[in-house]
Amino acid sequence: MNDTPLRIYHNKRCSKSRAACQLIAERGIDAEIVDYLATPPSREELRALLDKLGLKPEEIVRRGEAVFKEHYAGRTLSDEEWLEALATHPILIERPIAVRGERAVLGRPPEKVLELL
Repeated sequence: MNDTPLRIYHNKRCSKSRAACQLIAERGIDAEIVDYLATPPSREELRALLDKLGLKPEEIVRRGEAVFKEHYAGRTLSDEEWLEALATHPILIERPIAVRGERAVLGRPPEKVLELL
């Protein structure tokens, strides 16, 4: 079994995020659950997460959120501007994101997190 700790960036109000945490718990895996709305990742942490995901900042933006529609819809932003937007408005970060060592997956669907086990 992999001894590297598993971390999940979680929003308890999100059904996909809750489902991912449940899948991990059902397998007896202890994971560090990060409520990223209460303790948002910094720009540097976001950059590291995106590197592990192999994604650009814009690819993890939740476009259905009111803050997106109000401030960002129809705009073209650079990667650095998107990083700033995600750091400023963590509700825009797609969830859940599971991280283990140098790998990360976006839990969409929630079963994707099992790739890290």
